[in-house]
This record gives sequence, structure tokens and C-alpha cells, in this order.
Amino acid sequence: MANNRIRLISYSVMVYMILAFSWWTLLLLTKNKDAFQARQELMINNYRMPGGGSPGTALEHSSAYQELEKKYRRQEYMIFGEALVFVATLFAGLWFIHQSYSREASANQQRRNFLLSITHELKSPISAIRLVLETLLKRSLPKEKADHFLKSALKENERLYELVENLLLSAKLETAYQPLMEEVDLASLVSELLSKSADRHPEASMSFHQISPAPLLMGDQSGWTSVVTNLLENAIKYADGKPSITVSLEGTANGAILSVADQGPGIPDAEKKRIFEKFYRIGSEETRRAKGTGLGLFIVNQIVKAHGGNIQVLNNQPRGTVFRIEIPVAKE
Repeated sequence: MANNRIRLISYSVMVYMILAFSWWTLLLLTKNKDAFQARQELMINNYRMPGGGSPGTALEHSSAYQELEKKYRRQEYMIFGEALVFVATLFAGLWFIHQSYSREASANQQRRNFLLSITHELKSPISAIRLVLETLLKRSLPKEKADHFLKSALKENERLYELVENLLLSAKLETAYQPLMEEVDLASLVSELLSKSADRHPEASMSFHQISPAPLLMGDQSGWTSVVTNLLENAIKYADGKPSITVSLEGTANGAILSVADQGPGIPDAEKKRIFEKFYRIGSEETRRAKGTGLGLFIVNQIVKAHGGNIQVLNNQPRGTVFRIEIPVAKE
């Protein structure tokens, strides 16, 4: 609310300055014209034709009159020029103020979204773990049932651990992230992560296709693990109904292409450039049902860029989204 008042005051001051300067410009033009006409009349009164009579066009062709008219035109152009520069500067100031406020509003909204989402993401697993522990303390359960509860608590703990890891990694990516370069067998890594994801999400349908052998890549093993994991979790999180995910890997002359395709609702074209922003999520935090913090795709994009790669967001057919990552060839 305070920001809106400051914004309104800033715009009002700018509009007032434009109107005030427009008035002063008109006033200067009028005064300049009056001064020219006064000097013109004075010149006419002082001009004497041989034998008397009216000066007529003879005065207009005199060097003194032409110099006076040139000076008047120069001053007129100078007033117009300065007015245009001043107005253009004010409009530029208005534009910069608008952009600044828009960025601030967007940042505030992102922070608000993050606080809402992180509160939910932290509260949910903590509550689930607490419930399991209280149940085990208060009741004597058969081993099979107790094991089931313990596995559930372990799953929530793993979710909490991954959330904290993502928070730490996102902070590191903006300040001091340096990929630990080592040979990475991307095919084996993807296959292993798909297997783990399938165990965690038995309801999801996942497949892996290696179109052509991919070369070994020099990269950060943990970084690429985070990339693949976040893309898989993202596809599962936003799926309509039963998740269906296809991962493909293709070796190229320049490296490899990794694609993760889903059959979800897809991403509008207007949002495709923004989804990699930190904390950005499509829609409102108050009404969304999907879990998340808006960090997953930000982490993916930053790690891919740190390895000299490129990521694209494409439309899948007949529906859904494809994240296509071009990874450079291994360099010793």
C-alpha cells in the first residue's frame, strides 16, 4: 500500500513537471516573439528611406533585419529543442520508475509466494513425521504396521532433506557454485535416477530411450543428478492424473541431448521464459494444489548454464511439455 502511494506521488510530480514545463515553454515562445516584434518596430522607426516613405521590403532585405530574424529563429529552435529534450528526459524517468516499481512488485510477489510455499513444504513433512513418532510412542503396533509407518516417516524425511538441499544449492548457485568436473556417464545416471523415482512414485509411468550412444561428459555428477531429479519431480508434480514421462538421450557430434517429456497440462508460451526465475511458479500460491517452492527449474537452468549447456522448453504432442537440454562434449 505504501509503495502504491509513493508510486502515485512520483507519477503526479512527473506529470506536474511536464505540464509546468509546457507552460513555461509557451511563455518563453511568447516572450521571444514579443521581443522580436518590439525590436522590429524599433528598427522600423529608426529606418529612414531616401526621400522619405515607408520602409517596405527594403527593410526586410537589410542585413540588420535579417540578422534580427535569424536570432529570433535560433532562439525559437533552442526553446523547442530544450523543451523536447526535457520532456523526453521526463518520459524516460517515468518509464524507469515504472520498470523499477514493476520489478519491485514482482520481487515482492515472488518472496510472498516463496514464504507461502516453503511454509507448506516444511510443515507437511514435519507434521507427518511427528504423527508417525507419536503413533509409535503411544501404541504397540505389529512389526509389519510399524515398519510401514517408519517407511512413511523415512520418505517424508527424504523429502525434507531434498528441500533443504535445494535451498542450499539455490543460494550457492548465485554466489559460489563451481562445478566439480569429473567424467559423467549420463546414460547410467539417468537410468539409476529413473529407477529411484519409479520406486518413490509407483503410480507414474516412466520410460527411458537411448536414441544413440552418448559420450562421457565432463561435469558435476551431483549437479546433473539435481538436474534430472528436479525435471522428473516437476513432471510428476504437475501431471494431470497418472504421470507419464519419457526420457530420451541422444549422442551428437558436439555432446549429447537430454529430453524429458511429459503429458501434463503444458506451459503457456507467455510463461516459458519466466519459469526459470527463482521462486517463480505459474498461478497463485493460495489456490494451487501442486507442491513446490519455485526453485527446481531455477536450479536446473543455472546448472545447465554452468556447464555451458542450453535448455529449451517445447510443446509436447498431443499435450504436455518437453525440456530439451543440449550438453557440450567432454573436455579434458
